[in-house]
Amino acid sequence: MKILLAKFKTLLRIVVFKITNYLCMIFPVKDKRVLFLSDQRAVLGANLKCIYDRVSEDEYEKVLILKESNFKKRNFKDKIKLVYYITTSKYIILDDWAKSISMMKRRKKQEIVQLWHGPGAFKTFGYSRNDKKHQSKYSMHRNYTKAIVTAEEIRWCFAEGFGMDIGGVKATGFPRTDCLLDKKYRQMVKDEFYHEYPELKNKKIVLFAPTYRGNTLPTAYYDFENLDLDKLQKGLKKDYVFIIKWHPAIYNKIKRGELEFDTSKYDGFVYDFSDNRDINDLLIVTDILITDYSSVIFDYLLLDKPLIYYAYDLDKYREERGLYYDFDEYIYGDVARDVDELIKSIKKPNMAKKERKAFNEKFMSACDGNATEKTYSFIFNEK
Repeated sequence: MKILLAKFKTLLRIVVFKITNYLCMIFPVKDKRVLFLSDQRAVLGANLKCIYDRVSEDEYEKVLILKESNFKKRNFKDKIKLVYYITTSKYIILDDWAKSISMMKRRKKQEIVQLWHGPGAFKTFGYSRNDKKHQSKYSMHRNYTKAIVTAEEIRWCFAEGFGMDIGGVKATGFPRTDCLLDKKYRQMVKDEFYHEYPELKNKKIVLFAPTYRGNTLPTAYYDFENLDLDKLQKGLKKDYVFIIKWHPAIYNKIKRGELEFDTSKYDGFVYDFSDNRDINDLLIVTDILITDYSSVIFDYLLLDKPLIYYAYDLDKYREERGLYYDFDEYIYGDVARDVDELIKSIKKPNMAKKERKAFNEKFMSACDGNATEKTYSFIFNEK
C-alpha cells in the first residue's frame, strides 16, 4: 500500500509540473535571461560560479535558483518560481542532474547547458550506466543542447552519458580548473588555510576523498570498515594529518544519522572537511591525495602532486558501476588494496611521470587556464 501511495504521489507531482510548465508557455522566452540552476548545492560554486561571475549583469538578466540536495523539498511558491524561469529563460545553465530539466518541455529558442561537476570520464553516468534499471524516465539526463568536457578524446563519453548528439559537446576545459593553474590564487589559498589552521603548517597533509558505493544517491554508502584509522594513525605517526572529504551523498547521510562514522578519538590526526562543498581549495593544500573512482583525479593532475588509488573493491565496482576505459588507463600513481599498502605508498609516493603525461593528453588537454572564456563563448555563441 505504501509503495502504491508513493507512486501515486510521484505521478501527481509530474502531472502538476507538466501542467504548470505548459501554462507558463503563455509567457515568451526572454532572450537575455540566464537561469543558473542546481538541485545539489546551497551555495554557488565550481563551474557554475565561474560562468555566473563571467556573465555581465549589464548585458543579461541573471537568475539564480539553488537547492541543497535532491532530498530537500521546495515549497509551493519556489516550485512555481522554478517552473516559470525554466520555461521563460533563453539560457539554462546547470552543473548536475536536475529533475525539472528532465521533465520540462524545451522550447525551440532555449539553450540548456550542462557544465557537469566531474571532469574527465571515469565511472559511467546517465545513459552509459550498467544499472539503468534503477532509474526512471525522469531521473535520466534529458533536454541538453550543449555540454562541456575537458578533452577532445572524451566527448563521446559525455554525448553517450547525456543522450545527446556529440556535436553539442565541446572540449572547452572546465572553468573551475583555471584557478588551479593560477599561482597567485594557489598562494592565496595556502596563506588563508594556514592562517586558519596554523597547527598544520609543518605537517604532511593527506587528503582522503573517495566516491560513494551504491546504485543511486538514496542507496549510497561506503565500507567504513576498510578505513582503519587506528592503523593509519599508528603507521603515519606525528608527521602526517589525515583530512577526510566525504562525497556529499555520504556526508549528508552521516549528518542525518543514517550512517555512523566517528572520528572524535583521533583528534589532532583526523580532520573532517566534508562541509567544504567544493574540493579545489583542499587540493591546493594537499600533499598526497587518496581516492578511488572519483573524478577528483582529473582536477588533481593539474597540481602535479602524488596520488594513491585506494581500490579495495575494484573488481566489484567495475562490474556493478562500470568505467568508460580500463582502470589501468586512469592510473598515475600507486594502487593500494588494503591499509598496509596504503601506508607504504603514503610514505614513498610514486609520481609515475610517464603515465601522468599520457593521462593529461587523454583526459585534461583542454584545461589550459582559459576554460572560463572558452566555455562562455561556447554557451553564448561568441567567436
